[in-house]
Amino acid sequence: MMMNCRLLLALQVLHWVAGTMVKLDNGGFEDLVIAINPRIPEDDKIVESIKDMVKEASTYLFSATQQRFYFKAVKLVIPSTWKDKAEYQRVTTETYDKADVVVAEPFAKYGDDPYTLQYGGCGEPGRYIHFTPNFLTNGNLYNAYGPRGRVFVHEWAHLRWGVFDEYNNDAPFYAPGGDNLPEATRCSTDFTGQYIFPLGGKQYRRCKIDPQTQLFEHGCVFLPSRRQDTATSIMYLQSLPSVTQFCNKSNHNIKATNLQNKMCSYRSTWEVIMDSPDFASSSPITVPPPDPTVSLLKKQERVLCLVLDVSGSMDASNRIGRLKQAAEVFILQIIEAGSWVGIVTFNNRASVLTGLKQISSNSMRQTLAGYLPTSAGGGTNICSGVQSGFQVFLQKYSTTKGCEIVLLTDGEDPTITSCFEEVQNSGTIIHTIALGPSAAEELEGLADMTGGSKFSATDSLDSNGLIDAFSGISSGSGDISQQSIQLESRGQSVRSQDQLNGIVTIDKTVGNDTFFVVTWGASPPEILLTDPKGREYTEKDFAIDDTNVRTARLKIDGTAETGDWIYSIQNTYSNAQVISITVTTRAASVNVPPVIVKTFMNSDTNKFPSPMVIYAEVSQGFLPVIGAKVIATVEPETGTPEEVELLDNGSGADLIKNDGIYSRYFTSLKGNGRHNLKVRVEGKDKVLKRSRRQSQALYVPGFTEDGNITMNPPKPEANVSKTEGNLGNVTRITSGGTFVVSGISPGGSHDVLPPGKITDLEVQQTGDGGFLLSWTAPGDDYDVGKAEMCEIKMGERPSELTNATFDSATPVDTAGLMTEDAGVKQSFHYKPVNFTKENGTSIYFAIRCIDGSDNVGEISNIARAVVVLPAWPSSSTRPVTISPTPADNSIIPPSPGDKHPGPVDKSTIIIVIIVCVSVIIFLAVVGIAVCILRKRKYGNYVTTTTSTTVAP
Repeated sequence: MMMNCRLLLALQVLHWVAGTMVKLDNGGFEDLVIAINPRIPEDDKIVESIKDMVKEASTYLFSATQQRFYFKAVKLVIPSTWKDKAEYQRVTTETYDKADVVVAEPFAKYGDDPYTLQYGGCGEPGRYIHFTPNFLTNGNLYNAYGPRGRVFVHEWAHLRWGVFDEYNNDAPFYAPGGDNLPEATRCSTDFTGQYIFPLGGKQYRRCKIDPQTQLFEHGCVFLPSRRQDTATSIMYLQSLPSVTQFCNKSNHNIKATNLQNKMCSYRSTWEVIMDSPDFASSSPITVPPPDPTVSLLKKQERVLCLVLDVSGSMDASNRIGRLKQAAEVFILQIIEAGSWVGIVTFNNRASVLTGLKQISSNSMRQTLAGYLPTSAGGGTNICSGVQSGFQVFLQKYSTTKGCEIVLLTDGEDPTITSCFEEVQNSGTIIHTIALGPSAAEELEGLADMTGGSKFSATDSLDSNGLIDAFSGISSGSGDISQQSIQLESRGQSVRSQDQLNGIVTIDKTVGNDTFFVVTWGASPPEILLTDPKGREYTEKDFAIDDTNVRTARLKIDGTAETGDWIYSIQNTYSNAQVISITVTTRAASVNVPPVIVKTFMNSDTNKFPSPMVIYAEVSQGFLPVIGAKVIATVEPETGTPEEVELLDNGSGADLIKNDGIYSRYFTSLKGNGRHNLKVRVEGKDKVLKRSRRQSQALYVPGFTEDGNITMNPPKPEANVSKTEGNLGNVTRITSGGTFVVSGISPGGSHDVLPPGKITDLEVQQTGDGGFLLSWTAPGDDYDVGKAEMCEIKMGERPSELTNATFDSATPVDTAGLMTEDAGVKQSFHYKPVNFTKENGTSIYFAIRCIDGSDNVGEISNIARAVVVLPAWPSSSTRPVTISPTPADNSIIPPSPGDKHPGPVDKSTIIIVIIVCVSVIIFLAVVGIAVCILRKRKYGNYVTTTTSTTVAP
């Protein structure tokens, strides 16, 4: 199945902004959504702070982008838990889950760092920006982070243009080369400041240099001067008044050990922004832009209508029966209490089976389920069903804005586009479910234009795809405590008298409103379910529907027991039949967020052979969950499902190691059309851990001004007991929706996929004067298989190792280097010949790999090494003179081995001066001699190459 070119182009444009509805109109960003979490208590100060922040950010962004961009229109979504106000408008398609900026408390009080969740590479947009209420309202954080509008622009550059921070809390210093002191990781190097080591209280000392790393010791901090002469850079320290620009090619610090250099091949932030589609379609604006408008929208109660296809084709493959099974799961288990639900069916024309009814009890859920259709016939008119859904809303409300439709169809409809304009203007979110191989090609367009979710399900009876689709439809309200969570979804053909066995783990973060649902194809099976305390449930405890729905359902009273629930379902029928089990639950407490999984692709549409990447974000209340086993299953329209394990190892498609985002290329594309994505997460006790977010906004520890030190309050640190372990065993199942593939030849394609890009290349100098390079091996097809060969190049500047210059760069002799299977940690020792570089010279290395079909992979990240010759004779301390803060009476005592002790009398000073002068003369003579010896010693190298491989 091929999507038409117009729709494919529209979906690709929407994807570039990662699902956001933000538009760019003559330099002005419109429809940017900021949403407040419903768990946040009502506070007008948050709203006013956001308005001020957006206004300040717009002016700052306009200046920073050389008068190209500003914020024109912002929508602020107020949660439904706040009181109504006259100025609050009704939301349309805006939801918390798809907001560009979210305001929410972090889980565990580890600080108020603003951050942007980034999952893609350089130039790829992020998922969302996160601000805490305390950041927005606490004036005491001003000195540490700077004006909120400036912080917003810093994060917006992450979110919109895919640039990275120019500081690095994990590598705060780097060696600039030569006999220079270490430098703070920053951009640009024009930033001045002082290096101190806090001793506690108001005492400090000078930082020492670690002789092993030749960097400042651990615990040393760089305090920037409050008064700077440099205007760059916003991605380093936007808080200072002088900083108004992004680093560009002329002032970018290529030696800094930061993510911007690593991820963007040493290109400056402004160069990356200039390469964006935004920049390509923009031009400088000659007049000051207007202040942004901030619209206040309030989320209302959830109002939803099921619009279900009952045309004749729904009789095929028991689609109508499976529809009722899945829709029952949605009504009885998934949709939140308090929601309003209506049901419409359509074939040639639409019928309203029931108007809106509020889910106020379990009996009302059963009443609504009783309206679900059981028979099918006639043609297909999708627009009639959608339009009747609108009428259901208008029977109760004066507008269709903010309402939702779940549209399921298995048929083609040449008239479907006739209602697109009406849908666009309705303000209704439409979630689509395409059932079978012939559902209308344009179906996904309805979801994309309204901000809805897209799902598909095949006719395969053992995939559970239709139930998974309904289970994946979320309100998007952000209230995780009310969200249904799927713990199990499994189906398979079971032979007569055989069993479907398994274990479902209920962890301590979930357990309320827990359902076990068993379905079958022909005859009810025998069911045995055992809870962690040994209590047994059989089919007699289940509510059995043995009509054409063929479902057994068990609801666990109260909060389900924590631990492993063991199920054994025996097929007592004389023939094989498909048996499936689905388990859903909700959070155990409104105060403890459950572990959740969000799954998505790098693109909803893909034209082969463009790479496809699967992502799964595993988290608990904004804290990444690491150590899980994550398996993605991709089911095509026809053919066998493919499984791939997603990794969080910082190589290949994965951006950052241990950030809770598990990633992998998907290369097993067998045909065109829709593909359904499902992810299973399993975590074992003492392996699964919570971690902290990386890539946070810089918390400045303090400043220097006129020789005085002003320290900010210490940054709150995470409580280890709150952020590590203690999760127990965890299982989750989540639907990633559907994506569409085109461009695959009917007869299959020859090998056109290149080896993957190496993203974790590192290099260090060895004791024999050589260099040890290490990386994770790529595959033959991205991260699958084994590449044929790899070539390594080196240069004295990163510009020598770009796509345009790599072929002419200096080659490294790779004799003896063997490629390894994808994912294997690999190292290579290179000892150059006639290497006469000066001490402190920077040497850059890069790798690219080639497969057996001569497909060439992307050039790796560029790794930097600094040539270090034998050290000069010196003391262990390279002091930096600083002055205490008079107001604080701060004291800087001498450090051990410090050659500059405290106050002494004048005679002592004279003696010290004489001794120092004598030592300086002596060191100068020795230094000249050592320098001559260096030149002689390092004139030539003996050639040796080795290669070692270590299992991951």
